[in-house]
Amino acid sequence: MYPLYQIRIMKQIGQLIGYILFFTITGFGQTSNSSNPNQGFKVIPLGVKGGLDESNLSAYLVAANGNDQFICLDAGTIYKGLEMAMDKKLFNESNPSIVQQKHINSYFISHAHLDHTAGLIMNSPNDVSKKLYGLPSVLEVFKKNYFTWSAWANFGNEGEVPVLKKYTYTPLVAKQEFEVEGTGLFVTPFILSHVNPYESTAFLVRNQSSYLLYLGDTGADSVEQSTQLLALWKTIAPLISKGQLKAIFIEVSFDNSVPAKSLYGHLNPALLMHELEKLNNLASGNLHKTPIYITHLKPCTDCEKNIQAQIQMSNQMGLKIHYPSQATKIDLY
Repeated sequence: MYPLYQIRIMKQIGQLIGYILFFTITGFGQTSNSSNPNQGFKVIPLGVKGGLDESNLSAYLVAANGNDQFICLDAGTIYKGLEMAMDKKLFNESNPSIVQQKHINSYFISHAHLDHTAGLIMNSPNDVSKKLYGLPSVLEVFKKNYFTWSAWANFGNEGEVPVLKKYTYTPLVAKQEFEVEGTGLFVTPFILSHVNPYESTAFLVRNQSSYLLYLGDTGADSVEQSTQLLALWKTIAPLISKGQLKAIFIEVSFDNSVPAKSLYGHLNPALLMHELEKLNNLASGNLHKTPIYITHLKPCTDCEKNIQAQIQMSNQMGLKIHYPSQATKIDLY
């Protein structure tokens, strides 16, 4: 027989073990983030403008939380953006080229205009082998115009000989999701109209059950005589309603003083809000839950100030509007 005090201690130990087992099995008291800390994304804009400053052109590094392998959505600026990111201690490396080699897994180019490709082209000599993703129409420009020996050097795996094979051209299939090896990310491309019939691309990036949408240059459906944006909105609306879409990155290049005929496949605040109203309706009025980052502002006179003022004035839906800054990390959960 055990003494009475020992029996009490044994009962207390038994109760404690029971509580531990209960909380372990049920996960009671855990938040969704603590139970799955690697959901969501980290984004580092290497460049955010649409010109004229060649040191700050469209390029967005995106990684799954918990992973240091980034995909690069467009590549207008690489070196300067990485240099600034290093200065802010976002990377612990000795120089920007090392960051590019070690932490940029692959490139996704929305379209082949130079303000979305120049950083990749200029920094290609110091890069290492990786994949270059794009719609077939986009990759053709690299093969025929950029990575040629008359323009630069052929760092691609096809085209004018000699072929250096640093970048493997990897064509995308619209609306077909695929895994980006080594990143934990999945990407689905969607075709956009950028001066119809010229193609641009939106990339829907997935990390587990979290999504991020990045749009390259695009005109409004009403101007482009297209339904590309409407098709995209119909796809992402359920993700907004379920709280799975963590951010939308979308361009606004000019203010409302620029007439539709002079937008050349871009958006202004009025057209942006018209498109977002359609998306909000499809998402049952839930778009205010998804942060929206405005990209690709052009350097016209007072354009940036006017764009921000006009968006703020017309934001009747209470949307969370942000303007990304170069080399400033964005955490999305």
